[in-house]
Amino acid sequence: MDASPAIAALRGTDLLPVLDDVARLRIRVFNDWPYLYQGSLDYERDYLAAYAATPDAVCVVARAGDEIVGASTGLPLLDDGPAFREPFEAAGIDPAQVFYFGESVLLPAWRGRGIGHAFFDAREAHARALGRFAMTAFCAVDRDHDDPRRPAGHRDNDGFWRRRGYARQPGMTLHLRWDEVGRGELSHALTLWTRALEPAA
Repeated sequence: MDASPAIAALRGTDLLPVLDDVARLRIRVFNDWPYLYQGSLDYERDYLAAYAATPDAVCVVARAGDEIVGASTGLPLLDDGPAFREPFEAAGIDPAQVFYFGESVLLPAWRGRGIGHAFFDAREAHARALGRFAMTAFCAVDRDHDDPRRPAGHRDNDGFWRRRGYARQPGMTLHLRWDEVGRGELSHALTLWTRALEPAA
């Protein structure tokens, strides 16, 4: 297995040729813990098409040969939905100052190879180059540590995110609905993590 897949940051319509591949990857990875997401290809296509139509959005892909094994998204918070902006507004943070990271997905066989860092590096560099953001942020689903569905030996990403300089903001939570495996459509709480974005050197 190639230890170094090619990393590329796609903007706008550059995403369209790989949109279906990324949609299928998202469904596959998010089906597992902790999201347990029962996704649909039509929904994922529509979701990603919005990134392709947003000029300052980015989708970073990891490609091993002809296969996309990972993908990571981001866009200006003002271009995302009101559910994502509201916690920032309630905390007195101007959404125009925030570049929001969507989701990162990576096939299990490729984890532990530095690709997660490459995804953050590329998205932070993209936000910095746009020149108008003071903060980057993302959210993570809240799950009980004693949830019986948690896989044995599962390691959360909290330590990785903290090493990247992100801090969990317990007072900044949003709620999203999705179909959960075996349970149907439910509302899920997700808590935000934020980091100050230093200006370009």
